[in-house]
Amino acid sequence: MGAIRLIAAPIRRIANSRLFQFAVVVAVIVLLDRYSFDYPVLRPVTDGLHSLVTATVALCSNFFRVGILTDPVLQSGLTIAYVYVVCLLLFFLLRHAIRKLIDLIGWSNFLWLRSTIARERGIAAYEAWVPLERIRPDDCPQNKWEEQYAWPADNRPPYPPWPQRLLTGVFSYVAVFGGAAVLLQLFTPFPVLTWIGQLI
Repeated sequence: MGAIRLIAAPIRRIANSRLFQFAVVVAVIVLLDRYSFDYPVLRPVTDGLHSLVTATVALCSNFFRVGILTDPVLQSGLTIAYVYVVCLLLFFLLRHAIRKLIDLIGWSNFLWLRSTIARERGIAAYEAWVPLERIRPDDCPQNKWEEQYAWPADNRPPYPPWPQRLLTGVFSYVAVFGGAAVLLQLFTPFPVLTWIGQLI
């Protein structure tokens, strides 16, 4: 497992690079454009993407003038953005499925890999625990410290439930974008709040 991690580390570093992700998205768009006429299974994908981009450009034309230069820039940018979001979603689902598969392999001890997986996860858990342990005061016992901040006695996670975290994240994004919209409305020539009001 250590050898696999050693080999996979540079691959993961390259895959997490934004430049590499952008190159992959552009390659996917070029391949879709090239092979959509040769393979009928790809035609609905390209037609749906084209319709979505066209509808978004038409929506943007209600708020500002889409000229001879703005139209192709908008179409290219929106195509890249939509494909990028779809690729991110697919990679998220693939990573989640691989993690569940590894959990199943470890739980069932398939090919006797349970101890290897447990050892790797134990090392990762210890490395994550060490920074928290460094700030533990001397008068606080370790089991009390763990119960308070890492592993509560009732086996519940020490963070809020998923719906609460989702609402907090959405509220934070809305607050940030709302503040940015107010600043743009007040200090720039872009009436963002007016556009949002018209859109609503």
